[in-house]
Amino acid sequence: MLLAVLLGGLIGYAFGKFAGFLVGAAIGAFVFNRLKSRLIGKLHSIQSGFIESVFAVMGALCKADGVVSRDEIQMAEAMFARFRLNENQRAKARAAFNRGKAPEFDLDAELQHFLRMSGSQPAFLQMFLQVQVSAVAADGVIHPDEHAMLLRIARGLGLPESQVDQLEAMLRGAHSGQAGAGASQRSSSQQIDDAYKVLGVSSSASDAELKRAYRKLMSENHPDKLAGKGMPESMREMAEERTRDISHAYDVIKDARKKAS
Repeated sequence: MLLAVLLGGLIGYAFGKFAGFLVGAAIGAFVFNRLKSRLIGKLHSIQSGFIESVFAVMGALCKADGVVSRDEIQMAEAMFARFRLNENQRAKARAAFNRGKAPEFDLDAELQHFLRMSGSQPAFLQMFLQVQVSAVAADGVIHPDEHAMLLRIARGLGLPESQVDQLEAMLRGAHSGQAGAGASQRSSSQQIDDAYKVLGVSSSASDAELKRAYRKLMSENHPDKLAGKGMPESMREMAEERTRDISHAYDVIKDARKKAS
C-alpha cells in the first residue's frame, strides 16, 4: 500500500506540488484498497467454488458403482473434518455432494466450471484429482466403474490419465510408509516403480532429469504458492502431504540408485 500511496503522491506532486501530492496519495490509497478488496473477493470465490465442486464430483464418483454406501457417506463426513470446514461450509459441501449423486448431475459441465474458476492451473487441477482419488480409495477398494470415472475426471480436467496412476502410486507409497515392518509390504522394486510414477519420469531418466522433475513438482505444489492462488486453507494439509509424498519418492529413487552404483 505504501508504494501505491507514494506513486500516487509523486504523480500528484508533478501536477500540483504539495496539494497535488496529497490528492495523488489519497487516490493511490483508494485504488490500492479497491484492488485489494477485489482480489480478496476473487480468492474467496475460488475457495468456495473449489469446495463445492470437489464434493459435487465426489458425490458422482461415489455413485459410480450404482449406490452410495454408508462407508462412502462416512468418508465424505471425514473429509469435512479433515478439511476443517465450518458449519456453513459443511452445509454447502453436503448440498454439493447430494447434487453430485443426483441422476441429472452433469459431471462434464461441473469439471468445465471448475476449469474456468481455477484458471486451469495444473497444481489446482492435480489437487482436485488427488482429493477424488483419496476419497474413492478410503475403503481400500477401487471399483472398476469408479476407476473409469477417475479417468474421465482426469480427461475432463485436461490432465493425462497417467495422473490417476501417479496419485494411486502416491497413496500406495504413503500407506506402505505407515504400515511399518510388521505389515504386509510391497517389494522394493514395486516401491521404486511407484516412486518413478509419482515423479512422472521413467527409470531411464538421468539424475539431472530426475532432479528437475522433483524441483518442478515441489515448486508447483508448494502450499504457500497454492494458497496465494486461491487454494482454501482447509486444503493445506493435503497439499503438505503431497509435497511429502514427492520428497519421499525422490528419496526412494536416490537411495536405490546409490545402492546400485
